[in-house]
Amino acid sequence: MTCTLSNWLSHLSQAVVISLVVLPSSAYGLDAQREAELIHLVRQDCGSCHGMTLNGGLGRPLLPETLKDADSEAIAAIILGGVPGKPMPPWSGLLSEADAVWIAKKLKEGFPQ
Repeated sequence: MTCTLSNWLSHLSQAVVISLVVLPSSAYGLDAQREAELIHLVRQDCGSCHGMTLNGGLGRPLLPETLKDADSEAIAAIILGGVPGKPMPPWSGLLSEADAVWIAKKLKEGFPQ
């Protein structure tokens, strides 16, 4: 079988698509230590308003059933930008976009302990 440039590019693009579908959370550029830091941050800092179990408090609940219709990217934007006129502060000074997207997706799945 002759390996032409177009065949090679086709196989490469298929491999890229497959890897994007099956990559773990490290696909967000986060290692296990960063994930542990984010879990602690959400449980402690976000939990101070949203409840230590994220069931709500000053802020709304951050549970899969309350976030099921929300887009992960929209949640990440709120995390990074805050909500003007509300007690929700922007976290863009402490979190990267990858951090915020990871948090948003984990909130929608059921946040880890």
